[in-house]
Amino acid sequence: MRICGIYVIVLMYIIMEVYHMGYSYNRLWKLMIDKNINKTTLRQQAGITSNAMAKMGKNQPVNMEVLAKICHVLDCGIEDVVEIIDDEQETVK
Repeated sequence: MRICGIYVIVLMYIIMEVYHMGYSYNRLWKLMIDKNINKTTLRQQAGITSNAMAKMGKNQPVNMEVLAKICHVLDCGIEDVVEIIDDEQETVK
């Protein structure tokens, strides 16, 4: 994983705690479509639990290690997987 990716992850958690932000994994789902990989295959290749995949499906926070494993398998950065959104924007959608 890229070093700058770690800083982005830490910054995401700080921002979320201070500003009460939420998560969106829409970028992950789109990337998976582009790379022709389904959730089961990604889960197996990344070595993550089905519980982690379910949390992402509900736009809930997951462990940073889960995000790092996904980025490694998909050969991408954290910004390609998750987006931090304002809770007010989330309710509007």
